[in-house]
Amino acid sequence: MKRFILPALLLAGCGPHEPPERYGFIARLGRDTVSVEGVTRRGNTVISDEVDRFPRVRQRHTEIVLGPDGGIRRLVMDIRTPSEPANQRERRVVADVTRDSVRISKRDGTGTRTIAFATGGGVAMAHLPQMYSLYELYFAAALERAEASKLGAGDTVPMRQFYIDREFDRFPLHRGVVRPLPGGRAEISHDWLAGTGEATFDSSRHMLTYSGARTTYKVDVSRLTEVPDVQAIGAEFAALESRKGGVTQLSARDTTRASIGRAAVTVDYGRPLARGRVLLGNVIPYDRVWRTGANAATQFTTSAPITLAGMQVPQGTYTLWTVPHANGAELIVNKQTGQWGTGYGRLHDLGRAPMTTETLEAPVEKFAISIVAADPHRGTLAMEWGQFRWTAPIVVR
Repeated sequence: MKRFILPALLLAGCGPHEPPERYGFIARLGRDTVSVEGVTRRGNTVISDEVDRFPRVRQRHTEIVLGPDGGIRRLVMDIRTPSEPANQRERRVVADVTRDSVRISKRDGTGTRTIAFATGGGVAMAHLPQMYSLYELYFAAALERAEASKLGAGDTVPMRQFYIDREFDRFPLHRGVVRPLPGGRAEISHDWLAGTGEATFDSSRHMLTYSGARTTYKVDVSRLTEVPDVQAIGAEFAALESRKGGVTQLSARDTTRASIGRAAVTVDYGRPLARGRVLLGNVIPYDRVWRTGANAATQFTTSAPITLAGMQVPQGTYTLWTVPHANGAELIVNKQTGQWGTGYGRLHDLGRAPMTTETLEAPVEKFAISIVAADPHRGTLAMEWGQFRWTAPIVVR
């Protein structure tokens, strides 16, 4: 009974003749759809049904009450995760937000956990990397604050954010920044985004598009003028997950190994898919350091001293990074290890050297790193994705 009372209470504050807005969002990673959402908004209430596979399939029903400043005052989200154990498959998250605090509780078959964070007077918004009605609210609250404070284009609005899917009892309230831009645009960056996202808006601050091209979540998001059939799409996502035997990472981790003479060489790396995207100059920007794969930094281990692309590499473990250029690519060997793929630190570089670049006739869908021994003293490190192939010689000293 309790679940059905809330929507009526939410809508009670709306005018009887105020028509609801109905719309949606679709997020794509290349040619693959990763989330779909249907939204109904009337006055200060937002009701959303959403499904995503990022990578685990989750279906969400969310009811939100907004304050006069556009900030969230209360959020109730029911989450179903078909691949979870039975006692964690159904979860309810409730967040109550005041000027001074955010109080969040999470309840599933294992019990209820509650935690509160002090906001310090900041505007606190909910964040999920794959739910774009929350992004729209996040931007709208920041733009409202910018207007009230008479900030100009390019000035920044500091925000606070809390998390729904993450173990919120282990993560504090984090920080975000929204930067209004001319032409109905705004940028966002925050502690979990690793980069800068950009959105476009109409004159009513409806978010029309969102691009994660400059972030680790390289999605393209579009507003839908009609509410999609989220339930049917969710069933399709769940069936596909089941047919694949469970959850599969968007970019699987892999390891390649080879022996060249007395040197055992290993590379551990993430393998993103091309998904129909333009890679060089787009997914992998020119003249910027790339993690050389996905997710955690690419780890390179050699059991004996070698030269790699002409660089003297002592026995040990390193991380590999690359910098693509319009006319070639550089290989970076870095002495720091164990970091996420956005944690490159130039001060730890062992060295940089050019690689040989080739164009493949048959494109490679899944990024691949290989090590091929030519003789007991020499071999080749190769990286292939899409239509490029980068190689560097290995010599065992």
